[in-house]
Amino acid sequence: MRLLHFSALRLILVVFLCSTALRSHSQRFAAIGDYGYAGQPEKDVADMVKGWEPEFIITLGDNNYNVGDSATIDQNIGQYYHNYIYKYRGRYGPSASFNRFFPSLGNHDYYTRNGEAYRDYFTLPGNGRYYDFVRGDVHLFALDSDPKEPDGVNATSVQARWLKEKLAASTARWKVVYLHHAPYSSGAHGNTEELQWPFREWGASVVLAGHDHHYERLLADGLLYFVNGLGGRSIYGVSKQRVPESKAIFNADYGAMLINATPDSLALQFFTRKKTLIDSYVIHREISAAPKLYPVSPNPVEDAAMIEFSVPKPMAVRLRILNTLGQEVLSLHEGLANTGWHRFTWQRSGLPAGLYYVQLVGKGFSQVMQAIVL
Repeated sequence: MRLLHFSALRLILVVFLCSTALRSHSQRFAAIGDYGYAGQPEKDVADMVKGWEPEFIITLGDNNYNVGDSATIDQNIGQYYHNYIYKYRGRYGPSASFNRFFPSLGNHDYYTRNGEAYRDYFTLPGNGRYYDFVRGDVHLFALDSDPKEPDGVNATSVQARWLKEKLAASTARWKVVYLHHAPYSSGAHGNTEELQWPFREWGASVVLAGHDHHYERLLADGLLYFVNGLGGRSIYGVSKQRVPESKAIFNADYGAMLINATPDSLALQFFTRKKTLIDSYVIHREISAAPKLYPVSPNPVEDAAMIEFSVPKPMAVRLRILNTLGQEVLSLHEGLANTGWHRFTWQRSGLPAGLYYVQLVGKGFSQVMQAIVL
């Protein structure tokens, strides 16, 4: 009876830790902009993006050149990304079993019947024009920045109020806003002042846009903005006098962004279609005011796992693995840890299956996390 009770308890613990591990996994996704024009540049970018094996893809508008018509939408989108699109009914291959493609509307998508082909082609949350969804630690908000949007595009519009309320209610670590027209840009179109909403004040972590066909990283009022419009249509020139917010710019080849989110960081990279890294920036979450040990990932552990902790100032700490008797079976760190985040790989290395404890201990504190080794 006791053995049965222990087995049932262990099963419950494994299920709980598996669900915790799934929540703490990193998210890997791609962002493409101004891409929807069938041809070699789009194919090259699409091949690179699919080679990253992202969990999902977001788009920054202009999905279907030149006029957003139903006659061109499948060759411009489905030809390259059909296996990411849920309920895909085109001629290029099978549909995704769940949606992994989350576009935003661009002005070229609106030119024919106010985007009717776009709305018919995709199966999207909300009203399909602007919507939100959550993947792990990331909450994403797709906006419709076109002036024809029925709910408006200025900072006091119905759409803006929706975003403000959604951002305020979100408990996600990272809140990614994306749209077509760029609030800030050194490109041919320049700034779209009407869309310079108080995104940072409302809680956004970053804003991604397209419309101008170049890549640019900008910092405005303490918030990062990106222009990413090199997905395949064409390449624009940039102004010799860049906007004051501009920090990095590129327009020599087509490409896309790869974004990786973990519980403590959001890493954004731009690669050309030749897989050359052009720009990379990492946003770090604020460090806890006290030492903090984070959940083991993955958990349960098969071969190896990542263990993370943060400290608000330099201090001596010990990070170790204990068995159920409280005996140390592995020491991962002992000594000074500088201010910030610290990551260690726990290699199983023949450790028997069972329940273990990860302990972070220092002067005046001790924190413990459970882990299952399979």
